[in-house]
Amino acid sequence: MTANTLLRNLLYQDTVKLNSQEINLPMLQEKIYSFFMEIVNAYPPENVLQEFQRLFIDCLTSDNLNHIPIIQKLLLLADEQDFHHTLKRCCYILINNWATRRKHQYIQDLINIFSELPDANSKNISKNANLYRSRLTKFINSSDYQELRIFNYKNEHTSKSHWSDRYAAYLLVAQSLDTDKPKEQQEAAIKLYRQMKDRYKFDLAMYIARSQSEASSNTRYNNPSILGDNVLHLIKRIVAKKGKFSYENIANIFIKQTDNQTLKEFKVSLQKYLFLSVGNQELVLLLRHSLKDKIFEWKTEMDAEIINKNLLLRICNKLIDYLTTENRHEPSELFTLLISQGHPITLVIILLKIILICPHSRSHLETRIASLISYYQHLSEDECKWIIYFIEVFNITFAIYAENVEYNLLKVPADKLTDNAQNNLDTYRVFSQVKADNFS
Repeated sequence: MTANTLLRNLLYQDTVKLNSQEINLPMLQEKIYSFFMEIVNAYPPENVLQEFQRLFIDCLTSDNLNHIPIIQKLLLLADEQDFHHTLKRCCYILINNWATRRKHQYIQDLINIFSELPDANSKNISKNANLYRSRLTKFINSSDYQELRIFNYKNEHTSKSHWSDRYAAYLLVAQSLDTDKPKEQQEAAIKLYRQMKDRYKFDLAMYIARSQSEASSNTRYNNPSILGDNVLHLIKRIVAKKGKFSYENIANIFIKQTDNQTLKEFKVSLQKYLFLSVGNQELVLLLRHSLKDKIFEWKTEMDAEIINKNLLLRICNKLIDYLTTENRHEPSELFTLLISQGHPITLVIILLKIILICPHSRSHLETRIASLISYYQHLSEDECKWIIYFIEVFNITFAIYAENVEYNLLKVPADKLTDNAQNNLDTYRVFSQVKADNFS
């Protein structure tokens, strides 16, 4: 049975039942979802796209909505919100399948189907046809469609139309954890997120290798950051902390030393740990003062309990809120303070130290970054320079401390140093080793 035959069955069979009072909205939606789940697993993406267009779009070119009882019934049973949910879930059924098979071009084609709705050929358009066009137009102007557009992902960063598009991975994390989203949307979001993060880590590792090679002038690799060649100096600063006094080692020591502490004792130890190695003592005093009351006032009724994985996760998540956004909408006072006074690297390192003692807080942190991106999204790139710099430093720092890439500094022999090696870090080169086998 062809995809076209399946569509005809969906459109024209059980017409009497569709026009009866027996069928309700969930039954109707399930019929549509089942159709797309069947064809996306059985037919080439070109055919599936064609059938999607025939069902949802082609009826706009003429007043033939009367010949599509399932769409007529959908209009009758579904309000605007239900209609949006039905349409977007159909989209995510296809996107989820194609993301698994890395068929990204067809995801782009699906999203672009909505970019320009066809004009109607008939002047005497029925009330239902006008309603349907209105519903589609409102869908295109909704946040649901904006979320859908995030999946129109391309590897070329220059294709992005807005500064926030470079950081779509964080918006995908937020989608994947939102239980109000269709399950297919959550699954597709986490798949694309992982592919984008792997791509970034791979590009960063290759850029570092090529940019330090004398033979790389004609084969320079794409720099995934927007910091230009200055990113190498930043990477060296971060990698230089590896070794005996690395952030990982300090985190491991902290975990062992705080084993069996009460929550109250842990709060004291946590502050000492977070601000250890922060060089600016005035900043340390400011942070201690700002965080002290917040940390010590959190869950005082549980202060006598022994710290466990659940309490650790909760206090780390709360600490992340204090440092990013406490209400999920606006930046926190501490975030604004650190960013506005030019301390994004300090903030990133503190966030890293939190994740190193509680890796399960990583997704919580990334959803908070997504909230910050959404908050600043309406501003121009020039107005968001410090925010963008913070996200760039965050990306680089967390890529360096990723499990599947190992970074090290190696001293360059004196006879290979260039004349412009001006400081200690210039006498070192960064070497990266990619451990993962596959990247998207």
